[in-house]
Amino acid sequence: MKLCIIGTGYVGLVSGTCFAELGNNVICVDKDKEKIKNLKSGKIPIFEPGLEELVKKNIKHNRIKFSSDINSSIKRSNIIFICVGTPINKKTNNADLKYVFQVTRSIKNNLNKYKIIVNKSTVPITTGDKIEKILMNKKNRNKFEVVSNPEFLREGDAIRDFFYPDRVIVGTNNKRTNRIIKSLYLPLIKKESRYFNTSRRAAELIKYASNAFLATKISYINELANLCEKSSVDVKDVSKGIGLDQRIGERFLRAGPSYGGSCFPKDTKALIHTADKFKVNLSIVKSTIKANELRKNLPVNKIHKILGKNLKNKKITFLGVTFKPGTDDMRESSSIKLIPYLHKKNAKIRYYEPTGEKKEFNKLKNVKFFTNIEDACNSSDLIIIHTEWNEFKQLNFKKIIRKKKINVFDMRNLYSLKKMKKNKINYFGIGR
Repeated sequence: MKLCIIGTGYVGLVSGTCFAELGNNVICVDKDKEKIKNLKSGKIPIFEPGLEELVKKNIKHNRIKFSSDINSSIKRSNIIFICVGTPINKKTNNADLKYVFQVTRSIKNNLNKYKIIVNKSTVPITTGDKIEKILMNKKNRNKFEVVSNPEFLREGDAIRDFFYPDRVIVGTNNKRTNRIIKSLYLPLIKKESRYFNTSRRAAELIKYASNAFLATKISYINELANLCEKSSVDVKDVSKGIGLDQRIGERFLRAGPSYGGSCFPKDTKALIHTADKFKVNLSIVKSTIKANELRKNLPVNKIHKILGKNLKNKKITFLGVTFKPGTDDMRESSSIKLIPYLHKKNAKIRYYEPTGEKKEFNKLKNVKFFTNIEDACNSSDLIIIHTEWNEFKQLNFKKIIRKKKINVFDMRNLYSLKKMKKNKINYFGIGR
């Protein structure tokens, strides 16, 4: 099939590349000419394991092309995917849809034949209706169908998630359109139950509802962790015990800092905005957001508990600064607020991050990036395991820190309490 992917951000680039890998002819479009230039040579703008190799492979086989010419790309394709950003509007807390509507107007001006318009961007209920309204006029009548097809790609596991999806949600009531989209996804559907055709509005809501539910699980276990810490219970045991119940499941029941990333913070807020618009009180989701905001204070309080009130000249090392492993994404990461706070307290901050130095900290004079773990940790007063990269799971702290007194604040509970105590390491986890 001839596909046009508009937007070469995370969703667009991964989806376009994977569709090409399935044998489709794909054009990925972006208005950023420098990005397109780099993509044509196989250089990708994001960190995603395996993606660069797939891009280069499909460029070589002429299945994927990159262009900044949106008009000709739309005209040459049969199915158009909208994969642009929907950032949060800070004034309203709703999703900002200006990029979605800009793309829609470009599509409207280039409907030279019947096309299926597939929205993969995360959008509130009724956005598909608005897209349809923009596209509709006498000239374009019967030339298009608007579909909602939300993405469920996890950063760091996006390629696997695309090829082995838990589910493919397609929102359309048009039987012909549904048949075409189903045939596009057919190589990925091992079981019939994985493909779910529903209404367009339902598909839009499923995406928000999914993210809000997962965010709620995180806030729930984080609040239980507070109780565990006060009552001398290990939250890891509680997580495992309740996660064994198949109705609950163990995923997203790991206590830690506040949730971050590009999805949960903005999507929970946007869902509340939509519910308010329909005069519905989503009190549980509101509580989830509130709990997550309160959670942001936990790391600061823990650091002061370990090192005291005065942090001047204290050497503090961060292992990882991204919001999760497998990605270079810094959006809503705990380190974004934590490191500047410690900098203001005149602490000496070091950090090692597998995906490289971060521009967010470049202007902070007491913050230094290291290219290896040993140099970053040497003689530190406190090691903070911030992100659960695999390379942080089997460290010999005595060897890399080289001090008698060793303090480790494990924000991800990667290590055994018993082993840390046996090795005479002052170990502090979360909810333990």
